[in-house]
Amino acid sequence: QVQLVESGGGLVQPGGSLRLSCAASGSIISGSIISFNFMGWYRQAPGKERELVASISGGSTNYADSVKGRFTISRDNAKNTMYLQMNSLKPEDTAVYYCKAQYGSSWSDSWGQGTQVTVSS
Repeated sequence: QVQLVESGGGLVQPGGSLRLSCAASGSIISGSIISFNFMGWYRQAPGKERELVASISGGSTNYADSVKGRFTISRDNAKNTMYLQMNSLKPEDTAVYYCKAQYGSSWSDSWGQGTQVTVSS
């Protein structure tokens, strides 16, 4: 099993920036997250469904329309860590952010515990 731990959330003013991290550990094939089939950042605001914000799969990145041009997903395979750089933050970006990984031939899932991001003046 793979464990994921997010960090980097907090309170920021509108227009500000935050960088979230998602550190992977445990039974990682080849010892590196480069072996993962999929890694992504999701968020869930109060009263709303969890939504995919950004993902990396097969070397390609994808973003929700609401964050394109403001958020950047990346990963450091040597550190087994995925990042989400969030710029020009808006109040509507307020949510709990979760990272997810899918790995192995059976596409097993792992989720992190979430980190709160609050954008407010």
